[in-house]
Amino acid sequence: CCPEAAGGRAAGRCAVPRTWHPWREGGRRSVGRVDCQQRVSLCPTLAGPPCRVVRARLGLGSLDSLVEILDAKTREKLCFLDKVEPQATIAEIKNLFTKSHPQWYPARQSLRLDPKGKSLKDEDVLQKLPVGTTATLYFRDLGAQISWVTVFLTEYAGPLFIYLLFYFRVPFIYGHRYDFTSSRHTVVHLACICHSFHYVKRLLETLFVHRFSHGTMPLRNIFKNCTYYWGFAAWMAYYINHPLYTPPTYGAQQVKLALAIFVICQLGNFSIHMALRDLRPAGSKTRKIPYPTKNPFTWLFLLVSCPNYTYEVGSWIGFAIMTQCLPVALFSLVGFTQMTIWAKGKHRSYLKEFRDYPPLRMPIIPFLL
Repeated sequence: CCPEAAGGRAAGRCAVPRTWHPWREGGRRSVGRVDCQQRVSLCPTLAGPPCRVVRARLGLGSLDSLVEILDAKTREKLCFLDKVEPQATIAEIKNLFTKSHPQWYPARQSLRLDPKGKSLKDEDVLQKLPVGTTATLYFRDLGAQISWVTVFLTEYAGPLFIYLLFYFRVPFIYGHRYDFTSSRHTVVHLACICHSFHYVKRLLETLFVHRFSHGTMPLRNIFKNCTYYWGFAAWMAYYINHPLYTPPTYGAQQVKLALAIFVICQLGNFSIHMALRDLRPAGSKTRKIPYPTKNPFTWLFLLVSCPNYTYEVGSWIGFAIMTQCLPVALFSLVGFTQMTIWAKGKHRSYLKEFRDYPPLRMPIIPFLL
């Protein structure tokens, strides 16, 4: 099955007997809505380690394509797909690649036209890509993957539980004399309610509201995200619930103003999430320009591309004013920095994808940023 040993055959293509018919051997299986007939064999080339050869036929197209998959780093040949129907999608090609390399399931695969280029989308069609009848794709391993739902549930449940440990002053935190005691300051109890409400809201939105365009993310990211959320939750909870905590300088007036900011921004954040949810039908990756609805909280779409981030930052600013706690202020600053990066990225994507995108919108702060 070696092209070099076959004497003059096309490089990288195995000599598959023309008399072999996979459908006579029971090799027919279904790949989604497309029938697949395949044969897998080893091709020990002279240039490097064995490559997998998959003889596949997707559909009944008259002009079949050949797909060669190389390692993006080493340029080693990993797989050769013969008789691929031009209407095949990248998702279907990933499924075929998995048959020869089961350790790389589709969610781990990044296929691209250039070793350093962007990943192709699963819905991209082979014949619409800038390739000829023989397509060369470059593979990168994205590493072990975990679902976005699992990530969000983990990173949001942690702060909720951790904060309550400090609020109830469980043993070994503040000393034996303060075990399970309660603060005499109303703002401490109010802060616990606000903090708990925020993360319960996030958990419920993850389960019932959000629709994710990407099903998974790298497993390693969950450790980074949890360190950020859990660490800041413990830091701010330690000081807010400390027996020596002092209430805000301006007393009840400061607390009431901050509470109003927090509640308004939480309602606004939820309203934006619902509006974004309605833009994308369940199970699809459709992208549309978000516009304001009859809900007044969505009118911020007139000025910014990502008002959900604007409201999120506003919520934490309100919480920082309410508690007058430095760790909360630092958490708000770090969160604002990260959300600004995300907002700018989404804003650029909107401008690139939609020619009629509203020109007056800014990424996160009206008229400024």
